[in-house]
Parts: sequence; C-alpha cells; structure tokens
Amino acid sequence: MAAQARPPVVKIMDWGRHQYEEQKKAREARKKQHTMEVKEVQLRPRTDDHDFEVKLKRARRFLNEGNAVRLVLRFRGRELRRPEVGVETLERMMDATRDLAKVEALSKNIEGRRLTALLEPQTTN
Repeated sequence: MAAQARPPVVKIMDWGRHQYEEQKKAREARKKQHTMEVKEVQLRPRTDDHDFEVKLKRARRFLNEGNAVRLVLRFRGRELRRPEVGVETLERMMDATRDLAKVEALSKNIEGRRLTALLEPQTTN
C-alpha cells in the first residue's frame, strides 16, 4: 500500500473479495453508460402532411433519447424526374428538428434512388 514508508506498510486482504468489488464497480459503470444507436426514418418525396408529422414525432423522440437519426428519402419510378421535391421534403424534416439536432452528414447527390442525411443530437453544455 505505502511503498515509500519505512518499513513498507502492506494490507492483508481477501483476493476473492477484491475481485468481486472490481466486478461490481465495472457492472455499475456499464449500467450508467449509454451507447448511441442510429435510428432510421424513411420518407418519400410526396409524403402527405399527416404522415410527415408522424415521422417527425418519431425522429424527435429518437433524438430526445440521445440516438442519432438517419433520414432516408427513397425515390420510386418517375419521382426521380423531379428530385427537387425530394430535397425539399428532406430539408423540411431537417428544419423541423433543427432545435434538437445538428446535421452530421448530408448526401448532395442521389445515391441510387436514395437521398440520406444523418442527424445527431445536440450536446447540452
């Protein structure tokens, strides 16, 4: 315990009890630890207003829980002829969550038939 003391002072202890205490501390630390998950909310370019509000509530709930949210906007068929409608829908969702999240990644180009954005919860300092 005290190697600098003359003579050195040691403490006799139960090794099994010491291991148990260390495991208990590690268990408590894991309980308090929160891992961030990435939740996904899927949209379409012409998502109706009520459906949009439902998806917005879900995204806000995920952000309040401390999870990251990936917004995925999928195009089908002729919807690719007017990608600006999809971009507008995605921006509308990002604007509605601006108070809770910051945009971590935003795909500028349509990858396949998808546009994606990654929102991470803002840290409160």
